Amino acid sequence: MDPLDIETVESVNWGLDVYNLKEDAAIFTGKRPLISFLSWLDYCDQLIKEAQKSAAAVMAKAVRERFFVSVMEPQLMQTSEVGILTSTALLNRIIRQVTSEALLQEMVYFLLGEEKEPETAATIAQNPLRHRLIEHCDHLSDEISIMTLRLFEQLIQKPSQHILHSLVLRSLEERNYLENKPQEEREPLENGQPHDAVDLEEDPLFGDDVSPDSRLSGSEWLSASPPQSPDHSKSDGKTEVHKIVNSFLCLVPDEAKSSYHVEGTGYDTYLRDAHRQFRDYCGVCQRWDWRGNPKPFEKCNLDSPFFEGHFLKVLFDRMGRILDQPYDVNLQVTAVLSKLSLLPHPHLHEYLLDPYINLAPGCRSLFSVIVRVVGDLMLRIQRIPDFTPKLLLVRKRLLGLEPEGITIDHMTLLEGVIVLEEFCKELAAIAFVKYHAASSSSP
Repeated sequence: MDPLDIETVESVNWGLDVYNLKEDAAIFTGKRPLISFLSWLDYCDQLIKEAQKSAAAVMAKAVRERFFVSVMEPQLMQTSEVGILTSTALLNRIIRQVTSEALLQEMVYFLLGEEKEPETAATIAQNPLRHRLIEHCDHLSDEISIMTLRLFEQLIQKPSQHILHSLVLRSLEERNYLENKPQEEREPLENGQPHDAVDLEEDPLFGDDVSPDSRLSGSEWLSASPPQSPDHSKSDGKTEVHKIVNSFLCLVPDEAKSSYHVEGTGYDTYLRDAHRQFRDYCGVCQRWDWRGNPKPFEKCNLDSPFFEGHFLKVLFDRMGRILDQPYDVNLQVTAVLSKLSLLPHPHLHEYLLDPYINLAPGCRSLFSVIVRVVGDLMLRIQRIPDFTPKLLLVRKRLLGLEPEGITIDHMTLLEGVIVLEEFCKELAAIAFVKYHAASSSSP
């Protein structure tokens, strides 16, 4: 089957499965078996959801053993690229469809294992399937990389705390990415204010005239959203959020920015999306007891060596190559990272969204990875004649404002720069929305 057909087949409900062999065959090969399979899956999922708890657990275990382990695992572990692509597309479809708690848990344990202690570089291959899936995010085949990144994007949106613990949180528990000494008041990075710095207090999204439907009360926002870290001596949260937002907005140098030449592509366009997605995430994470400040410095085991975990390692490695990767790969890598940045966990927020943390020697954060990319970009810009006009033309083509014309040199680099600029604006918007949520929910 074509993996794209698996992805795009309409949603399936076991009770409303209409059988039309002629019509199905005309649309694509294998559609009928696929819909029959998804209907059965939906039936099992609904049955497990409605069943008495111990019966549900037995059924979910049976699906894991008889389907996931015996049928899916060999498919996912194979070496044929076509086979990997098809089975990953099907797994993505299954993840999207499963809603019962018991079956979701069994599926997650099958994919990621049940380990809870922090990963080390030596233990990442402990669970062969988990290791293989994460490695597929950085596969030689761009299609496999994109399909697997999509799978993880789907997975981290499921209401299962173990998914996030297994993939990212267990590596950040002890905050040992921070330098092992008391933090002094830190000066902002040498960014200053960008010429296009936004006055956030004036932003319409958070003004008084916002309709009641689009605003949330303080309690709804949850104090789970990251509060001001006690390790920062901050006198004014507002200044702090301005500094953080502007750090992200200033990362890309002016000569590599193209969005302010095109109408409707400002940083503020990301605020509404960030606002909605963060609210949705808070709803999902509400019962996971993620509230409060980061774990106090003195209670953290800062002497244990920091390992970012296999998943973040692969994402950071790919982010570091944003200027040399295809556009579609970059879009998917940044999509997964922005989803993780939206999560209301204090350590994850600090590690992904705070430009001012003092990193321990040899550690990297999302901000430090981007800073390194920008350093590389500055050197490359000087070697490309007419860089800014070429960049603007590529942006207009991507937006459909310019027809495809003559081939432009350094196309991958130029598209990478555009994704980088947009990603920095998105991270700025997420940081602002989360700080606003924290301040509106604190007494």
